[in-house]
Amino acid sequence: MQVLFARHHVRVFRFVLRLVRDEATAEDLISEVFLDVWRQASRFEGRAAVSTWLLAIARFKALSALRRKPEQELDEDMAETIEDTADTPDVTLEKKDKSAVIRKCLTSLTVEHREIIDLVYYHEKSVEEVAEIVGIPEATVKTRMFYARKKLAELLKAQGIERGWP
Repeated sequence: MQVLFARHHVRVFRFVLRLVRDEATAEDLISEVFLDVWRQASRFEGRAAVSTWLLAIARFKALSALRRKPEQELDEDMAETIEDTADTPDVTLEKKDKSAVIRKCLTSLTVEHREIIDLVYYHEKSVEEVAEIVGIPEATVKTRMFYARKKLAELLKAQGIERGWP
């Protein structure tokens, strides 16, 4: 179990973090994922890669957490305590940083599109593996990939980044 955790926890954590967008929640969910893996290890049938099995469990837990936790609204007192960093040099530099812009654009995608992009490009999963993880037909994965890439291209173009970035 220690080897399994060491090998996969970073990948699973990053996947969950991209879905829930909160580090504390992601850490809690990772603990739950590996606890479930420990409890259900005998159910693993070996029909898919271990990473696929882990990501499927993580996805289910992340989506469940998102359903349970509605977005918290900022009240006026809390909004006043947030520092305005728009004028700092760091923020200006970050705007010019293409990877930061890409990450920002990725967060603008719907959860369905973001998870497909994440699994294919960041976790290097095939369409077949993504279909198994997400629990949808392969054709739906391809369709979501098409529309996710199209929307991402539009968002990047609006940020001044053309499709042919290096």
